[in-house]
Amino acid sequence: MARFHPIDRDSEYLFPPSVQDWLPETHLARYIANVIESLDLTDIERAYAGRGSDAYHPASLMSLLIYGYATGVFSSRRIEMATYDSVAFRYLACNRHPDHDTLATFRRRFLESFKSLFVQVLEIAQANQLSQFGTVSLDGTKIHANASRHSALSYGHAEKIEAQLHEEVQELLALAETADRNDLPEGLAVPAEIARREDQLNAIAAAKAKIEARAKARYEKEKAEFDAKMKAREAKAAKTGKKPRGKPPAPPSATPRAEDQINLTDDESRIMKVAGGGFDQCYNAQAMVDTETMLVVVAEVTQAANDKQQVEPMLAKLQALPTGLNAPTRLLADTGYYSEANVAACREAEIVPLIAVRREGHHPHWRERFTEPEPLAAEASAVETMRHTLKTRVGKKAYGLRKQTVEPVFGIIKSVMKFRQFMLRGLVNVKNEWTLVCLAWNLKRMAVLRPKSVQMT
Repeated sequence: MARFHPIDRDSEYLFPPSVQDWLPETHLARYIANVIESLDLTDIERAYAGRGSDAYHPASLMSLLIYGYATGVFSSRRIEMATYDSVAFRYLACNRHPDHDTLATFRRRFLESFKSLFVQVLEIAQANQLSQFGTVSLDGTKIHANASRHSALSYGHAEKIEAQLHEEVQELLALAETADRNDLPEGLAVPAEIARREDQLNAIAAAKAKIEARAKARYEKEKAEFDAKMKAREAKAAKTGKKPRGKPPAPPSATPRAEDQINLTDDESRIMKVAGGGFDQCYNAQAMVDTETMLVVVAEVTQAANDKQQVEPMLAKLQALPTGLNAPTRLLADTGYYSEANVAACREAEIVPLIAVRREGHHPHWRERFTEPEPLAAEASAVETMRHTLKTRVGKKAYGLRKQTVEPVFGIIKSVMKFRQFMLRGLVNVKNEWTLVCLAWNLKRMAVLRPKSVQMT
């Protein structure tokens, strides 16, 4: 006859339980708690006034947020519920239950502090010699904004709706004047209908003003580029005495285009092309990843759908890091980042660039893997030198690290950590949230790479 453990939920503990007995020594929650409690949280602690009842310790709330992002629990309500349902969250909360308002307020209040913690965690990785941070790989991925693309409004469509609403308001006003002689439709409240349309007109006017401001900023940038091109054409004509070939560039216009859009939910997000085809309301999340450990060294978010303009800003953020983290010898990037200016920027930063010049076929002939290019000319430019390096066997092997470092990081963040959409809105907020996501990834990765004795800074 089969034997089973009895179902007994009424027995009392013989000894008081300890949270230290709830998780194995190697559990991720333990590692996150140990690291966060070793960081300098002085600035956050000083922000508390010290009045009223005792507050939850910032290290405990920060650990809950980071472990939540590392395990796919982003909502403050879900984190609160997890402190009841999950042993790991109970451990981090010390068997207490911070409510969702406390967690949401803490995240919103100390968003900027994630940048400092992000750097401190990288310093711990450096102190434990997890990596030499010698080669970094740069890439970007589109992450959905906390807004639907169906909430987007184009300038042309806004003008059509605006004209329609003005007509409806005039019609309702005329109907109100004759209401004593004509029966109104059942349930129609003319003042309420007029007020509703006036609110819509105010919202559309605000949206149009933002689109016009963007158009003005775009015009100023395009005007500078146009003036530079015209100056170059005039200089060439003066030098050669001949009229330059081709049509002169068209002057830019400060008038908004009919297709210029703004999202009414998050007006700082943009319509971008996403993987698999189609377009959605997104931000472009950038990450510079160490190829040795797959740790994110620099995290950034941009509104630009194109990656080509992101090399210099990412290099600037890299160089602002502490010594030992800010001077890799090599940078890997795909063809979306290629330009002569970006190659020059890497050289100026004393970093060897390996940026793909064009897309390569997926199934090259086997001989290509074992052939070397012709020797490089002595007077070769920086771009020619990089092209030559990418054709060598050593260069191909080095560039091959890109696909097995930064792309898997994005894949794990999206598929394992399940972070596919920002919880917050606005460019500044999503930048800080992306830093939090990358901080959670770094701790998750360091928990795998950690030595037996972890040295805290």
